[in-house]
Amino acid sequence: MPMSIETIGVVAGALITAFLVALITTPIVKSLAQKWGAVDVPKDGRRMHDHPIPRMGGLAIFLGFLLSVILFIPFVQTDGLGMQLQGMLLGAVIIVVLGILDDIYALPALPKLIVQIVAAVIAVCSGNVIETISNPNIFSNDLYWELGWLSIPVTVIWIVAVTNAVNLIDGLDGLACGVSTISSMTVLVIALTVAEPTVAVLMACLAGGCIGFLPYNTNPAKIFMGDTGSTFLGYVLAVVSIQGLFKYYTLISFVVPFLMLGLPIFDTCFAFIRRIAHGQSPMHADRSHIHHRLIDMGLNQKQAVAVLYVISAILGLSAVVLTTIGSLRAMLLLFAMCIAGSMSIMLVLRGGEKKPGGEPPAAPKKEDKEEQEENKK
Repeated sequence: MPMSIETIGVVAGALITAFLVALITTPIVKSLAQKWGAVDVPKDGRRMHDHPIPRMGGLAIFLGFLLSVILFIPFVQTDGLGMQLQGMLLGAVIIVVLGILDDIYALPALPKLIVQIVAAVIAVCSGNVIETISNPNIFSNDLYWELGWLSIPVTVIWIVAVTNAVNLIDGLDGLACGVSTISSMTVLVIALTVAEPTVAVLMACLAGGCIGFLPYNTNPAKIFMGDTGSTFLGYVLAVVSIQGLFKYYTLISFVVPFLMLGLPIFDTCFAFIRRIAHGQSPMHADRSHIHHRLIDMGLNQKQAVAVLYVISAILGLSAVVLTTIGSLRAMLLLFAMCIAGSMSIMLVLRGGEKKPGGEPPAAPKKEDKEEQEENKK
């Protein structure tokens, strides 16, 4: 059942408001980041920039999102900020505060993970739970899986995993922000299609905040979103996908959230598998993410980001298509996409291996050290 013109107007107003708030507040947040010492200084080969750049820009996205939600959600939700939404917003505030502290003080991984789990549990306790998912086995007589007591740990794992997945792809100027914009617009279109006004407004608020921040974050970036932004975006996308995608009793409801967040999820999974295969900790930072491999193949930052935008858009469009066509055609399309995706990934991985010397300019640093030692002598 299509939405009314009034609801579409509310969605448009939410997007524009979040856009303007983020656009206006980003310079203010940039000044605060410089004042508080939230600055990213290039210290290793994984960094793509060569000079200090302020981070914590995600605070502007959060402000745009929060103000827009407060203003426009009452138009589509009769009980105002309901229990589920209150839990999500409280968890989001915790994630943002954690991100600000991390951008300033570079916190250890374990305390961050604990706080993220707490934020996920808050969302779960407020009713954001994956209770039922479709059975991916099309030959089974059971169309759906009732998770029962597993619903709580599965939901917590989903929220924490997506939160960190978006954070891990934040390696090039505008990448995480643009991919999150595409993902949120995907859910927005799906929500409009299935008449879910609350989800549509939430995603409009998130997309608007991202779009307002992008002019400052595209290459060459004037400010980074930092963990403040990347973890916030991942958290909101994870929770809203529970509200708007997992709950539908359709054959492809299990697949759609993974397509919508396909790029960060697949990149994170491959990163973990690669690190474990090399005897490293899954949390060990490296320079083998898909965006690094594209740079190693000879692409510049803008080209690499454009390629990943296209991949993310294709996955998002596929998610929209899967919600509007029959189950059989949906499964055939998904099968074809899996084959095409696997071939593309193999090409990217091979291309990255052809140029093992694709480290960013770390060599000049060694030369500088040698020159300094010679000058001392």
